[in-house]
Amino acid sequence: MRWDNLVENPATTGNSALFTADAVTTRTFDTPEFRGITFHEIRARSIVNRVPGASRMPFEWTVNPYRGCSHACVYCFARKTHSYLDLDTGLGFDSQIVVKINAPELLRGQLASSRWHGAHIAMGTNVDCYQRAEGRYRLMPGIISALRDHANPFSILTKGTLILRDLELLRQAAEVTDVGVCVSVGFVDEALWRTVEPGTPSPLRRLDAVRTLSENGIDCGVLMAPVVPFLGDHPDQLRATVRAIAAAGATSVTPLVLHLRPGAREWYMQWLGDHHPHLVRRYERLYAEGAYAPKWYQRRITRHVHELATEFGIGPSHRGTARRLPTRKERPAPPDGPGATQLTLL
Repeated sequence: MRWDNLVENPATTGNSALFTADAVTTRTFDTPEFRGITFHEIRARSIVNRVPGASRMPFEWTVNPYRGCSHACVYCFARKTHSYLDLDTGLGFDSQIVVKINAPELLRGQLASSRWHGAHIAMGTNVDCYQRAEGRYRLMPGIISALRDHANPFSILTKGTLILRDLELLRQAAEVTDVGVCVSVGFVDEALWRTVEPGTPSPLRRLDAVRTLSENGIDCGVLMAPVVPFLGDHPDQLRATVRAIAAAGATSVTPLVLHLRPGAREWYMQWLGDHHPHLVRRYERLYAEGAYAPKWYQRRITRHVHELATEFGIGPSHRGTARRLPTRKERPAPPDGPGATQLTLL
């Protein structure tokens, strides 16, 4: 495994590698929820990453405490990143999880630096920070606490209902800075969910999390992603999904059509050939120009979802202004956290 050649952007980190081979501890746990998964615990050299300038992302900085993801979504665009470690981008991505065990302390140090100016930090944009491993390693409470204590704005994108464990921390952070939470639910079709997102909580469980977050004062939008061509894009399926999103109290819904980058494309097309061979040629034509579906198709899906959102009364989310940082005396103490909590899949 090629641990020593993991290079981040040296212009922003000043480091030539994220960690060294002697900083890696490999573990397995013989429990039902972790059977077949190998964890590579590392002490990372940096944790705040700059998004490449050419990226389409609307944010500049990210924090990713994990690499690889037990959600095992067959379409996950982040699969390619496992090849940087000489790890398999198929089953290896689902079962070989890199854990940056010092992520909270690294982040706290970064936020305290005079060179850091409080830019928005996005999480869950590469792999899910509330995947199953988080139930054991509990990195997110320390990360959210650091962001709260420095009144640093942040957002979280997740398919994991485990985010509810940190509800009180999110509420505390929202009192002092902008906090955005978005849950990913591309469809509510259970048969489709079980085959393309086998390691995730069910879509309805995720929408229950949206409801709970909203009821507790955390504005929560839904990223309706991915809309899966020919499997999840029928008008009746789109209507059922948007109706369920509205019923959960989401503040917004943003559709995103499936995209197939290198690494993910090969794994997804293999899955498609095994489960829906009659669709392979249609996919080859639809994605003939690259990773993204044609603009006409994306526009059609977006327009339809927006019309349904209007029909079901989902309005746009409105972010508040950054709030003041409380003094040390009035700053709320972190709660006594519960023991390790595991993700419930059903």
